[in-house]
Amino acid sequence: MSDSRRGSVMTWLAAMARNLAIDAVRSRRPEPVGPEDLDAVLDVVGETPEQRALAGEASSRLRAAVAELPREQGRALVLAGTCGLTAQQIADREKIPLGTVKARIRAAMGKLRTTFASPR
Repeated sequence: MSDSRRGSVMTWLAAMARNLAIDAVRSRRPEPVGPEDLDAVLDVVGETPEQRALAGEASSRLRAAVAELPREQGRALVLAGTCGLTAQQIADREKIPLGTVKARIRAAMGKLRTTFASPR
């Protein structure tokens, strides 16, 4: 019997996918991705070791949902979630107000919540 207070399976899977992706990125110690290169990174549709590790329906759905976000929201979300930048660091890099960054991240997260809360 499931406990509704603990959240949905999709929420748990999304959190697990995010945490695994962050762990994989941190363990490789890659060169930081510059904001000028981020659009190219977001457009890449190749299979990487991280994608293979996260393969499955939930991670595919999550990637598709992030790809559907407006470009500005997707950039802010990826810079914060994957690159680990703070909202202030994103604002400085993108040369936009801090409130705008926070609003973009909040809007992106809201859209992802709606996407994963709705039945397929």
